[in-house]
Amino acid sequence: MSERLIDRKEGALGWIVFNNPERRNAISLDMWQAIPPALAKFEADPEVRVVVLAGAGDKAFVSGADISQFEKERSSEAAVKRYDAIGEAAQARLAGCEKPVIAMIRGYCIGGGLNIALLCDLRIAADDARFAIPAAKLGLGYRASSMKKLVDVVGAAYAREIMITARQFSAAEAKTMGLVHHVVPIQELETFTRKVCDQIAANAPLTMRAAKRIIGEVSKRNYDAAACDAWVKECFASEDYAEGRRAFMEKRKPHFRGR
Repeated sequence: MSERLIDRKEGALGWIVFNNPERRNAISLDMWQAIPPALAKFEADPEVRVVVLAGAGDKAFVSGADISQFEKERSSEAAVKRYDAIGEAAQARLAGCEKPVIAMIRGYCIGGGLNIALLCDLRIAADDARFAIPAAKLGLGYRASSMKKLVDVVGAAYAREIMITARQFSAAEAKTMGLVHHVVPIQELETFTRKVCDQIAANAPLTMRAAKRIIGEVSKRNYDAAACDAWVKECFASEDYAEGRRAFMEKRKPHFRGR
């Protein structure tokens, strides 16, 4: 387990807290690795009825991937493949969790953080929450599995706006597009989330498990995964991707050339 990912049990609630506040809870490789065992522990505990994901501090849920690691962890094809495999395993574990999972969102919910939130069953946001997928500002490719989840939640039209503008959306805008289920004042976020959790915890676990399984099954769509993978690899092999990494580390605006 990573000290940057904290799990704790409170009665019927299992909490998973992204604990990297000095980097606005940017998710690092060790945090991805710590997600599956934390979920497994809660799934194995019959007392835990609902899992809540939250960010430490008051600035962010998850502000995206820890890009400062990319030069080391994603600078070669082999490294990218390993990193992606670990991230995809964690995301698959979240998507496949058989207990209800809630994202309690305050502050920044950006990039990989938004993808994590989309894998949850419910998203409850404070009114200071900010949402974005800034892939187009970094020159990186966005995986088909993640894109499909975004489209499933907000539809193709909003997905295009999110991806092409790469801008930040307010909590109110997120609610309008169906990205979050509830928006509440900051001071009411945890109280409201706990109230929803209490309602869920009182429900029949097998019914909820069956509902999650069936909804997932009937929501499936076919897509050309090989073509999508090729387009993503094209991004990671580009000069723009290298420029995006350098610009981030040098704290300047990137100059992309489309190659």
